[in-house]
Amino acid sequence: MDEFAMGSSTENSYYGPTRNPWNTERVPGGSSGGSAAAVAAGEAIVALGSDTGGSIRQPASLCGVVGLKPTYGLVSRYGLVAFASSLDQIGPITRDVQDAAIFLNAIAGHDVMDSNSVKREIPDYTKALVDDVRGLKIGVPQELMVEGVEMKVRDSVNQAIELLVSLGAFCEETSLPYLEHSLSAYYIIAPAEASANLARYDGVKYGHRGQREPEHKGDV
Repeated sequence: MDEFAMGSSTENSYYGPTRNPWNTERVPGGSSGGSAAAVAAGEAIVALGSDTGGSIRQPASLCGVVGLKPTYGLVSRYGLVAFASSLDQIGPITRDVQDAAIFLNAIAGHDVMDSNSVKREIPDYTKALVDDVRGLKIGVPQELMVEGVEMKVRDSVNQAIELLVSLGAFCEETSLPYLEHSLSAYYIIAPAEASANLARYDGVKYGHRGQREPEHKGDV
C-alpha cells in the first residue's frame, strides 16, 4: 500500500511499485492497491483495505473487483495506524458482491477496543442479495456525469443503467448539491487529522534500539 495510506498508486521507494494484474504497465490504484491487486490476480479470496478518501473503492475499481467502505463505526478500527480519524474505515475487497457480504458479516460488530465502534445488532448482509431488481429505485447523481469523465466510462455507466431499467429497476437523475465542496472539505480535514495522528511517530517512543550499548555513553 502507499505509505501511511497517502497515495493513489501503491508505489513504494523501497519495495517498488505494485502492478495492476490486468495490465502491468498500469497502477492498481491506492492506497490499498496491494489488496485489490492480490484479489484481482486470484492470490487471495478476500483482503482488507482502509478507506479515508477512496482508498478501498478506487483501487477496487481500477482492478475490476468489489470494494466496500462500511458505514462509520460498523467495523472496528482497532490496530489501524490512523490517518484521518473522522474518515478512516476498514472494509473488504473481494471478487464479487456475495463474498463482500459474507466477509462483512464476519468483521462487522461492536469492539470495546474501538470507542467509535457502534453497539448494535448486526444483520445478515447476505439476505440483501437478490437476483430480481424489479422495483429497485436507483439514483444517478448529475454532478458525477460531467465534462472530464472519460467517454468509455460514461458509456459503461449508461449501458448499466439501460440494463437495469430493462430488468425492471427505476433509474432517475438525482442531485448532490454539496458535492462540489467535498474535495475542499476533505483536504482540510484529512491533513489536519493526519498531522495530529502521525505526530506520535517521533522516532523517540517508537523504533528499534541499537543491539550494542556504547562503551562510553557520553560519546553518544
